[in-house]
Amino acid sequence: MSDSRQPGWFATADALSTEGAFLFEHAETSPLHAHPYGHLVHAASGVLSLLTEHGAWIAPANRFAWVPAGFLHRHRAHGRTDMRIVALSEAAAGRLPPAPAVLVATTLAREAALAVTSPAERSVDALDRLRLVIVDEATAAPEQPLHLPEPQDPRLRAAAAHVQENLSEPVPLDVLADRIGIGARTLSRLFQRETGMGYRQWRLQLRVHRALVLLSSGETVATTAAECGWATTSQFIEQFTPLVGMTPGQYRKLR
Repeated sequence: MSDSRQPGWFATADALSTEGAFLFEHAETSPLHAHPYGHLVHAASGVLSLLTEHGAWIAPANRFAWVPAGFLHRHRAHGRTDMRIVALSEAAAGRLPPAPAVLVATTLAREAALAVTSPAERSVDALDRLRLVIVDEATAAPEQPLHLPEPQDPRLRAAAAHVQENLSEPVPLDVLADRIGIGARTLSRLFQRETGMGYRQWRLQLRVHRALVLLSSGETVATTAAECGWATTSQFIEQFTPLVGMTPGQYRKLR
């Protein structure tokens, strides 16, 4: 983890258990760790994945990743990423979901998170008020559907790996089932049982995850659409925008 942009401001990897600002290089992944307190993670720039044994959550710049106390997790950066960790009291954390989640980061909440994690000196009371603003804003909107559950069944793992390796190819469920050697109904039930969603919805989540990474690395909207298996750019925009809260072009400008 680099601290080269502004020496003395960004913390080092050894300080990951604390509130503050952390600079990750592209593809850098933190060690597996847990915090004794619930915390919100914000990518002030770049894109962050939150990785646990239960799956992956992806948090672009207009989202927070929420991690309750005690959850083992890793962070992975997509593009050079300015990561901010905001620690919450037990009372404030109790207002948020009991499991990891992705939450809306409004403009007000983002500014409050940047203020809490900046080097500027503020009183304890001022910092507490800023944290409460963040929680108020994060709880005002529903949980965001940017979670990609981790399959456990070996057959479903094989299916998921095949889709991930061939994402530009739209593979129907029956074709996918045939390629891994199981029945289509069995595969459909596995997706529903282990991910809580049907195959098409799971694949859409995967495509949006990949699109966020590609856009943050500078790929064009058209190239990203093609690499993630959308037939047209307009179809990509139509399916991406409701999940991310902005168009692919708007998101690309954030990097």
